[in-house]
Amino acid sequence: MQLKKIPATIVTGFLGSGKTTLLSNIIKQANGKRIAVIVNEFGELDIDADLLRNCPIDGCDDAAGKTTSLAEQESGVYELANGCICCTVEEEFLPVMKKLLERRENIDHILIETSGLALPKPLVQAFNWPEVKQFCTVDAVITVLDGPAVADGRIANNPEQIQQQRLQDESLDHDPTLQELLEDQLGSADLVIISKTDLLNDEQRTRVDSIVRAHVKDEIKALNVSKGEIASQLIMGLGSATEDRIEAVHSHHDHHHEHGDDHHHAHDHFNSVSLELGELDADKTVELIQQLIATNTIYRVKGFLALPNKPMRQILQGVGTRIEQYFDRMWHEDETRTSRLVFIGKELDEQKIKTCLAAACV
Repeated sequence: MQLKKIPATIVTGFLGSGKTTLLSNIIKQANGKRIAVIVNEFGELDIDADLLRNCPIDGCDDAAGKTTSLAEQESGVYELANGCICCTVEEEFLPVMKKLLERRENIDHILIETSGLALPKPLVQAFNWPEVKQFCTVDAVITVLDGPAVADGRIANNPEQIQQQRLQDESLDHDPTLQELLEDQLGSADLVIISKTDLLNDEQRTRVDSIVRAHVKDEIKALNVSKGEIASQLIMGLGSATEDRIEAVHSHHDHHHEHGDDHHHAHDHFNSVSLELGELDADKTVELIQQLIATNTIYRVKGFLALPNKPMRQILQGVGTRIEQYFDRMWHEDETRTSRLVFIGKELDEQKIKTCLAAACV
């Protein structure tokens, strides 16, 4: 009989801050620990879930692989693709948690990756529901910040474009700004991860640290992380029981509701384009994506490429004008060599993007 509550780690942060990379590195250090993953995916294709379930670790097929539909109930990775996790707690998140808790004898830890602009508080509050609180506790809320973006005063990538578009829409008068979202994410945090610190100099690191310290309590630690590499024992097993203190955390979201404002979130006004293509020329693909970024409002690109005559799959991650590429695993013999990409932005034209990328098809 399982007497201890299952600890759940909630990882939040803006688009491109490094949440998926961080989780992938945690899973690689599972060391036999049975981990269930909930991914709040934005887009039709399960890119984040695929990246997580294909971590090259021993026993991955048993611990966090073989993603299936929710109805099949045998997956270690659950995908919530029907809206922001903080807006669909009762409709989406709680049913998944109930299914996981039915399998609680086989689960040691739960990892939850929120969508790019989710608010942590409503999600943490769900852990006080009797059917969840009895068996599960929030081990920690981890807020991931994009170090270079914060150092440059941008908070997230392309905040000026996002804010300008918000101000042009009268219906968004009470939507939280990026600054308010940052404060809400930091206010709920038990630990702050500053990512991509290998791209920062000493002065920039000091600047980022001062921004973080201005919004969190003294006892909240901030860790600098390069390429998502961090020892799992530093961020798991913290025993914060965040659900016990979350009601005392005041958020801008609470303030808007107290004044009767409509329930809108900034990301409700994003849209995504999901593409499935054949084999692509890597250099040409990057060139075309850079052209698309320059001529469209694109905040994030993520996915993987099938390259001709290459035995491994190539991951592509783009935030603003930064595009990273690396190989993650071998193609399976019975697997179709397919390229899959998701573009996240504003007023994106699927056919226009697909026509542009067709020039990179081999």
